[in-house]
Amino acid sequence: MNPLGWPGYEEQLGRARARSGGVESVTWQRSAHAVEITFDFRFLGGSVGTATGALIEEAFTGARAARLPVVSRIATGGSRMQEGMLSLRQLQRVARLCAAHREAGLPHVSVLGDPTTGGLWASLGAGADFVIGVAGAQVGFAGSRVRPADDPAYTAEGQFAAGTVDLVVPAADVGATVAEVVWLLTHGDAVPAEVPRALGAQELPADGWSAVRRARSADRPRAGAYLDDYFDSRMPINGDRAGGVDAGVLCGVGRRGDRAIAFAAQTGTATTPAGFRTAARLVRLASRFALPVLTLVDTPGAANDAAAERAGVGAAIAELFAAVAEARVPITTLVVGEGGSGGALALSSPEHTWITPDAYFSVIAPELAAAILKRDDVLRLADDLRLRPQDLVELGVVRGIAGRPGSSRSTQAP
Repeated sequence: MNPLGWPGYEEQLGRARARSGGVESVTWQRSAHAVEITFDFRFLGGSVGTATGALIEEAFTGARAARLPVVSRIATGGSRMQEGMLSLRQLQRVARLCAAHREAGLPHVSVLGDPTTGGLWASLGAGADFVIGVAGAQVGFAGSRVRPADDPAYTAEGQFAAGTVDLVVPAADVGATVAEVVWLLTHGDAVPAEVPRALGAQELPADGWSAVRRARSADRPRAGAYLDDYFDSRMPINGDRAGGVDAGVLCGVGRRGDRAIAFAAQTGTATTPAGFRTAARLVRLASRFALPVLTLVDTPGAANDAAAERAGVGAAIAELFAAVAEARVPITTLVVGEGGSGGALALSSPEHTWITPDAYFSVIAPELAAAILKRDDVLRLADDLRLRPQDLVELGVVRGIAGRPGSSRSTQAP
């Protein structure tokens, strides 16, 4: 218990045990639904030493043997100085345990209490499948004594804004939120998601430009309306885990009856690299937990400004294409608005894509096609692109038009 022979360490441990009533800074317990690891900040600031690492390993090993999720309730200042590098190396131990749990297809949910700093944030906390921040908690790699004071970046809310935390909730709501997340991540069935019903116009457009105008109409139902109509409730997944958030891409897992279905939905804006990476993260998470995926396509295309290029938009789109191609679960896609070029195609199922009557799907927007081809007849060009829902069914690009009986070519789809 004192591998470095640190002066007075035994006495410090004794006082910590008397103050907390526990033998170490963590305890764990098993229920019918999960194994829960709980940190006690009263025990040397919730710091992690070799004995702490052993208890965390015991918890993860037991959870893996019982095929149970792990919930980590964290409140820690980081590694324990009194054990030096032996303490720091527990981070590698924790990372290995998280990786083994993930490889076994079992969920890990972390709850970031006040504070969650140091290496445990960068391993047990940020490495979880779903990360919940307690409102107002200090969260960051740097602890309060070694960082600038009063910077909102070092809070649960700041980490949410940076895309490293999925949800921030008041302390009183943590228990119910954790229970819902665990339920959603453990009720996958890998059965294809149903195609949502069309909420907007039911009649088909007469020509290509009419299809484009209707898809761009401010009155057309957007992704939020489709998600509200489709799911009984839903839990968001936020951010790309690399400092980016795209508010125009909604990702998460929802309840539909007694099913859990993952979703990624564009909301009509140009999709940024962070949006593509968040969607790719969602698809990979769904594959691990056998969650069918529903994607809603609605974007004029990928963001193409200089900021998007510097943030790696091409690589981000490639990452999403790969995640969809490698998915081990069925993906159902509904185009609900603009289907603009590769930025829309990246979120689309190669085999199970449908479209609403007030949407279109095109290799490029007609105006941009006109500029590239040096044509001044945009209206005619919209017809030439064959981008109407009925054109896309005939071409075999989509399987059918939502809400229109007899419009499906599903028997001919690959």
